Amino acid sequence: MASEEGIIGSLLLILILVSSGPKLSESARIFTLINDCKETIWPGITPGENFNGGGIELKPAQSIVFTAPVGWVGRIWARTGCNFDKNGNGTCQTASCGSSLKCTASGKPPASLAEFTLAAVDYYDVSLVDGFNIPLVVTPMNGRGNCSVAGCDRDLRTSCPSELAVKSGGKTVACRSACDVFDTDEYCCRGVFGNPITCHDTYYSRIFKAACPTAYSYAYDDPTSIFTCSGTDYVVTFCSARNQTVCTYHNNKLYCNESNNSEMLVGLWWPLMLALPVMINLWR
Repeated sequence: MASEEGIIGSLLLILILVSSGPKLSESARIFTLINDCKETIWPGITPGENFNGGGIELKPAQSIVFTAPVGWVGRIWARTGCNFDKNGNGTCQTASCGSSLKCTASGKPPASLAEFTLAAVDYYDVSLVDGFNIPLVVTPMNGRGNCSVAGCDRDLRTSCPSELAVKSGGKTVACRSACDVFDTDEYCCRGVFGNPITCHDTYYSRIFKAACPTAYSYAYDDPTSIFTCSGTDYVVTFCSARNQTVCTYHNNKLYCNESNNSEMLVGLWWPLMLALPVMINLWR
């Protein structure tokens, strides 16, 4: 369960960003990105026109809010161990999209991916097909339909098979996919294995699936891995439990997923509103 301090911080930032930003279209989707990791991360987003050009820095316990129009089809992931200069040029230990803070291409595997197709009915998932570098959870809010929480909240770096492990300084920093390591048609679901009839789970994908049952473990792992929802907002949380309290702000109302913290959140509302006028506008 989220700490009181963490929830307060997330609520403050959500309220600040949305109240100080432009009015939202009814068809826009609100994306709240939250870093619950103990380390700084650098989320990458493609296409990134609606997301600060495709890349940001998030320190531990920080959040940021973006909006994306219906029709946006893209992916969000976290880069770790990055070092960027004042011009936004640098390198990352995992999931680099090149040498720039702002991504114009997908992250280099291994990377945990959140994928979205925004339409009348949205499709979304968390994929480990390209491997794993950090826990990632997607929580839909205010939507209609299935609207299940997707993602992987287990840290697969601690249980990654040695043949898939990416190490730095003796520490496992990411877990590669079997396709990336062995490059066979069977593991990569290509050639004669390039369809859902012949492409099946493998020893390695089953390890991923056992740890993260609501994330893609191989290319055709659709039935338990892809979700739909209409008119929803999304909270994308890094290093979070799937049942953690998360909140979003929509049409001048605060919404939080069900939790035992509901009374606390109501009690926090007026102090937060009183604090808003003195907060810094972080949107610009």
